[in-house]
Amino acid sequence: MPELRKEPIVGIWVIISTERGKRPSDFERVVPKKKAVFCPFCPGNEDKTPPSILVYRNNMIPYSNSNWTLRVVPNKFPALRIEGELIREGEGVYDKMTGIGAHEVIIESPVHEATFSNMHPKALEDVFWSYRDRIMDLKKDRRLKYCLIFKNHGEAAGASLEHTHSQLIALPIVPIAVSEELAGSEGYYKYKERCIYCDIIRQELNEKIRVISENRHFLAIAPYASRSPFETWILPKRHMALYENTEVAEMESLASIFSDIFVRIDAVLENPPYNFMLHTSPFYENTEPYYHWHFEIVPKLTKLAGFEWGSGFFINPTPPEDAAQYMREVRI
Repeated sequence: MPELRKEPIVGIWVIISTERGKRPSDFERVVPKKKAVFCPFCPGNEDKTPPSILVYRNNMIPYSNSNWTLRVVPNKFPALRIEGELIREGEGVYDKMTGIGAHEVIIESPVHEATFSNMHPKALEDVFWSYRDRIMDLKKDRRLKYCLIFKNHGEAAGASLEHTHSQLIALPIVPIAVSEELAGSEGYYKYKERCIYCDIIRQELNEKIRVISENRHFLAIAPYASRSPFETWILPKRHMALYENTEVAEMESLASIFSDIFVRIDAVLENPPYNFMLHTSPFYENTEPYYHWHFEIVPKLTKLAGFEWGSGFFINPTPPEDAAQYMREVRI
């Protein structure tokens, strides 16, 4: 029997279509197409990208321009630009502002074939430190209010280059998806005087049926009202509104659980295309009592069609309890 499930933070409804129930082998496999040999992100091609904003290097190797372990560069074709003045205008009922912001690319490894499932834990940890470093720098710009970090893996998920990378876009407004989470979290806090994410963590640890993996500092779950098959959330067990407040031991644990989850995803779904997003607190809002930063990982296994666009509902053919079980059963 299909179920309608209400997501407890934002309040969207999801149809868990058990009659369409799909096992991992039922999803169409997307075989990545090999692209041109030349890659602007590989070592030796640093002059083919804009100059680096941030570089991590291996200090055990003599310095050279190509001796790097991670680079952050401005996007060559940015959605928003850092230069200029932020001007807001109205045209009758319509509002607009100049396209001020930042659009950057985090080149996560010099190894072209690197993925989150095969990268060394220290290299993966450096990726998460680079996110923190860029957030800390961008929040100094008072024109900007939010920094969204995301990763598109695979052409079907929007990646235009094969070389492993993620991106950030800093915005002069708070994205609607984050605003809805903030409003829902604050409403729950005013009613119960507790963080809803902390309550979710406690309930999931108690029930265990949607837990995929955990370590000392983090929990990975298939959310109760998963919008997509094998959607996964990674949440810090310690209450934190700001990603940049993550401590050293927690960064190590974050890298560890990400590695674990992507080994499981690749094993169950055979290296699927996916997107992930970091949702953290806006730059200048005191959300500490009620908000909780987290990552959302969404494998690209289904497509939105007329019903989804017209209704705002999502249809998920794989119950999250089943998805969590498939993921848990992978032998690491």
